[in-house]
Amino acid sequence: MISVNFRILLATILLFYAITGHAVEQLYSHQPPVTPELAFAGPYGIGVTTVDITDKDRLNTANFITSKERKLRLEIWYPIESSDAAEDSTTFAIYSDVTRLQNPFSVQGAAVRDAPAAVGSFPLILLSHGFTGYRTQMFYLGEHLASHGYTVVGIDHKDSTNADVYDEGTRASGFISTVYNRARDQQFVLEQLAKNDGKFTVSRLQSSVDTNRAAIVGYSMGGFGALNTVGACFQFDAEGLKQLGAPAVIAMLLPLRLNSCFAGAESLDPRWKAVQLIAPWGGELNVHDPESMQQINLPALFVAGDQDNTSGFDNGVKKLFHQTGSKDKYLLVYENARHNIAGHPPPSAAFNTDYELGHYVEPSWDIETINRVNKHITLAFLDCHVKQHKDQCDYLPLRDNIQQYQGKNNDYLEPWPGFKHLWGSGIRFYRQ
Repeated sequence: MISVNFRILLATILLFYAITGHAVEQLYSHQPPVTPELAFAGPYGIGVTTVDITDKDRLNTANFITSKERKLRLEIWYPIESSDAAEDSTTFAIYSDVTRLQNPFSVQGAAVRDAPAAVGSFPLILLSHGFTGYRTQMFYLGEHLASHGYTVVGIDHKDSTNADVYDEGTRASGFISTVYNRARDQQFVLEQLAKNDGKFTVSRLQSSVDTNRAAIVGYSMGGFGALNTVGACFQFDAEGLKQLGAPAVIAMLLPLRLNSCFAGAESLDPRWKAVQLIAPWGGELNVHDPESMQQINLPALFVAGDQDNTSGFDNGVKKLFHQTGSKDKYLLVYENARHNIAGHPPPSAAFNTDYELGHYVEPSWDIETINRVNKHITLAFLDCHVKQHKDQCDYLPLRDNIQQYQGKNNDYLEPWPGFKHLWGSGIRFYRQ
């Protein structure tokens, strides 16, 4: 017998399809029992809300002389009482956006839209997408971390989203904007969420966001910006910027404005407690000053594919990992993976062209498998270094190779912590 709640949910989805002209897709299967332990949902239900904030005095990257307002849209996932999630299952969130070729899509989430927040104080995690991307590109991670007691904010970085970049002109101007604004966006969001003066529109969340324990999970250009936010100084020059497509006049002005550290501040904001960098861009072009990289002292988790053709590996992500001075730093490597190791699986709208599908798919990996490993290792890292739950540090592997079979006498090594026997393959984990 079909429940009333299910009928209401089905009717909601059908109505949405009738209005938008495209179906709401469920991108994920059920979690199998061989899922890594920390990739299962946590004790909280998940709430989500959408908020707009404005920086009223950001430098205008069209001329690098005047200022203008910069508006950012945020998707905020947060813990709610699990009983509330069950009662409000008819209002599960739908995340809508467009592909790189502006094809609309909508996917089904597991969060309850605008539900009351759970009682407590939950550390703040920012999700910063790549160029191009969107605030819900890592919604699976936002929902997962919220279920384990974090407030998670996905940012639509203006001029850098799929919707904003649709031709060569917007790609060129968007890239310049991204280079200048990405770190500043991250710092601005932290500052806005830290305010308690009534200006932040979701007042019910203010008491539950612990901005004194904050971290960034940055993908590609999000990782490029995050390194600057926590202390890596940019060292762009005019010739390098011209090679990246900047007009000559802008290329001359940009280094004067851009080559700063700490998102334009004088020193590290002490509220940042850790940083996770998924395929961070810039290493191959040496845009981060190595000396300042050595001064970074926050715990840092790098995640990369060893065939990354966008950020590079040996002379890209791996080099940045070695340059970073953090006492606690880690590098998780997906063997034979390229650059697409952060986002959700592809919606059907992305299957029409190689260009679109290449934004979501890895040739040698199942994206859902990568998402589950990301959820597991990210939660272990943040619980260890942001919440300071030292027992969770034990989930960060001590052996670099996940493979167990030894090839003689049917001998096996123990699996990595949290992984089922023989259900880990093709991953390495390095720590220094």
